Amino acid sequence: MGVEVREEVAGALARGGAVVALESTLISHGLPRPDNLALALEAEGIVREEGAVPATVGVIGGVPRVGLGEGDLETLAYEDDIPKLSTRDLPFASAKGSHGATTVAATAFLAARAGVRIFATGGLGGVHRGARDSWDVSADLAELARTPVAVVCAGVKSILDVPATLEALETLGVPVAGFRTTRFPGFYLTNSGCPLDWSLESEEEAARAVRALGDLGTGGMLVANPLPEAEQLDPVLHEKALRSGLEGLREGGVRGKEVTPFLLSRFREETGGESLEVNKRIILNNARLAARIAAALAALEGG
Repeated sequence: MGVEVREEVAGALARGGAVVALESTLISHGLPRPDNLALALEAEGIVREEGAVPATVGVIGGVPRVGLGEGDLETLAYEDDIPKLSTRDLPFASAKGSHGATTVAATAFLAARAGVRIFATGGLGGVHRGARDSWDVSADLAELARTPVAVVCAGVKSILDVPATLEALETLGVPVAGFRTTRFPGFYLTNSGCPLDWSLESEEEAARAVRALGDLGTGGMLVANPLPEAEQLDPVLHEKALRSGLEGLREGGVRGKEVTPFLLSRFREETGGESLEVNKRIILNNARLAARIAAALAALEGG
């Protein structure tokens, strides 16, 4: 299965320029219309503002693409029943000629195939609450362990088991550092309550870590980028929405790929749409930092 790389992205990679991968699941499944397309375009615009080339990843007509055109983005934003594709789903989407929105795992995999080393998303998948019984652990973790991509994210979604996710990342040997913090963010929340051993204090230091990662020939790494405290979701409102969402999961028997969309939707309802605005800030904040790290990496390597 070949990967189609958009000409602008291929050109930037060939000359050692800054490129940032962006995922497409948030377009098809993470945000309501028309916010989804507007935010995707805004995130790409921010990446360009910071001197990098955006490479949104998705599958169009069975073809994995690293770098989507505006028409492709519209397809993923507005067509109904777009499949959510993890890495394991890619062969089937290809065989069926299907469109598909790529998760963190599939985006990282395809970005790495094209030579893109930095990827911005909202939150990483992780170990779900109750995973001891359900075995519900995101493929994002295993993919990151073997794929040489630095993922800039706001930690993992607070709907997950954050301590267990950090333990899993440690077991898998995935390096995790906070950006100017030694506290792991909780997506909507600036601080999940979990400590980190390492903090990267500048974009240049993060770029040196990405280069070292490549030199060592290991898998990927995680740069956890918290929202400023003044921009986080109100912690009391967050706790209320989380309790309601988890109760809804149990009552509805929701499992697998449907868990995250269900909980995000419940958060929107319980917070009167405020969680959606926080989600947008997270995505744009991470896109900006990833682009700055990519630009610093390109400068470091003489691109």
